[in-house]
Amino acid sequence: MAEFHTPVGLTHNRGLIADPEAFARDANAESWLFLCGEDFAAIEGGMSYASVQASVGESINIVSDPPTVLDMNLARKHVAALDQLPRPTLVTCRTGPRSSAVVYLYAGLRSGAGADEVLARAEGDGAPFTGSPELKAWVAQGLAELS
Repeated sequence: MAEFHTPVGLTHNRGLIADPEAFARDANAESWLFLCGEDFAAIEGGMSYASVQASVGESINIVSDPPTVLDMNLARKHVAALDQLPRPTLVTCRTGPRSSAVVYLYAGLRSGAGADEVLARAEGDGAPFTGSPELKAWVAQGLAELS
């Protein structure tokens, strides 16, 4: 098996997104998987799904922000959404941990990589989810159960 590399064609956020249109334009994004609910639009620094829709040609909203518990059912929804969205694709949550977990889980599944390999690459890349034992366990579980 080839070595697992940093995911290509999928971009996650690393903090709040001040300008959704500029974020999409800078990434040359064709599509966007948005993981936040409408409550996020009401908080300072938040954004709405409508602003996502106005920024790209195709988008999907799968509410995955706290207090939503990440489980394998949600992981399957993320994978199905990313299978249908054209690349390059943005995957964003509030500040990046959950979106980066989704990106690395998806890329690992599609490349056939194991959890150790994916987690090592994510740590090397400084992916935000690697600071969360819960999210690392979710990625590892998804790689084991969904492959």
